[in-house]
Amino acid sequence: MIYTPLTRRALKLCFEAHKDQTDKTGLPYVFHPFHLAEQMTDEDTTIAALLHDVAEDTDTTLEDLAGMGFPAPVLQALALLTHNDAVPYMEYVAALKHDPIARAVKLADLRHNSDTTRLDHVDEWTRARLDKYARAIRLLEEP
Repeated sequence: MIYTPLTRRALKLCFEAHKDQTDKTGLPYVFHPFHLAEQMTDEDTTIAALLHDVAEDTDTTLEDLAGMGFPAPVLQALALLTHNDAVPYMEYVAALKHDPIARAVKLADLRHNSDTTRLDHVDEWTRARLDKYARAIRLLEEP
């Protein structure tokens, strides 16, 4: 992970926002954004990886994040990464494809969410989700 004043601010916010949440297997959810952030190569993608689910899964809004001083390119990527349930999933993925920050974070997110070694079991619902993620990865990797 890249440590700068802004990534440290994002790291603290990420932990505070997700500290009481767990993933589907009961592990602390915060491990997921930390894992993504470890794969990023610059400040903006690291911040976006840490905060990619904050607006979607907590009470913190994109406006709150803007007020905390995060840079415009990160805020734009976070807006793209925040899935509105009214938008079909593949349209959501296609909309973020051309933003380099959002694309890098979403690819890492999809790959981590597709890692079946994280799961206790793989059922039909999980297989369908994995298929959806595989389609999304292919879309994001297209030139």
